[in-house]
Amino acid sequence: MRIARFVSSEGQTYTGRLIDEHTAQPLTGNLFGPLSFADETVTVDRLLPPIEPPNILAIGRNYRGHIEETGARTPSEPLVFFKPTTSLLASGGEIVLPESAPDEVDFEAELAMIVGQTARRVPERSALEHVLGYTCANDVSARDCQRNDKQWSRGKGFDTFCPLGPWLVTPDEIDPDNCRLRSRLNDRVMQDANTASMMHSCAKLLSYLSHQFTLPPGTAILTGTPEGVGFTRTPPVFLKEGDRIEIEIEGIGTLSNTVVQHGRA
Repeated sequence: MRIARFVSSEGQTYTGRLIDEHTAQPLTGNLFGPLSFADETVTVDRLLPPIEPPNILAIGRNYRGHIEETGARTPSEPLVFFKPTTSLLASGGEIVLPESAPDEVDFEAELAMIVGQTARRVPERSALEHVLGYTCANDVSARDCQRNDKQWSRGKGFDTFCPLGPWLVTPDEIDPDNCRLRSRLNDRVMQDANTASMMHSCAKLLSYLSHQFTLPPGTAILTGTPEGVGFTRTPPVFLKEGDRIEIEIEGIGTLSNTVVQHGRA
């Protein structure tokens, strides 16, 4: 099942089950309870981020290939950071190159998990029972900020730096630990990997995070990016105005965004 947040052709905001990319049945119950939908359909005019998360957690260095291309240290436990909720962006939205750091903005294709019920100290064996669905994410990163600040909050936290979508796919339709993910920049494939290469599985990540923090319903968890990012290339490839960056995940779909300069959004 594909679940989307969207604006209808009549200007109303809904969450609903997609019949196709232009038609949906509105949700009538609680998104975090037993799902029920109206019999009638509405026309989808514009997609929104599929969830309004209370928190966005992300994992660094979860693919060995990405660690090797960056020359970074391999962490013994999942490397956790937060992205602000103000960085959220829908599929079809514009990634804005920030005024203070426009020159080294990079892309990172990632699978995202959305928590469906409060998770606190859950065991790994039952962790995925707490997942509402999966979606595509782009952990947009200003590399010069990461390098100069010696930490990642600013470099990964600018407005529009967390594209998420285009919709959620329910857990019965996807194996999160065995799906192909790719990034394409202006139709050129940049990253091409499989989530089977993650060092920490989705269940391990959710369980681990639930032992550090309470994960309320709607929490978004970005699971890390594989090799092929822009700053490791020779010469480096950074996002620039007019680019289109797409994140495609097998079994989910394609998250697509264009890039604009600050002041033109």
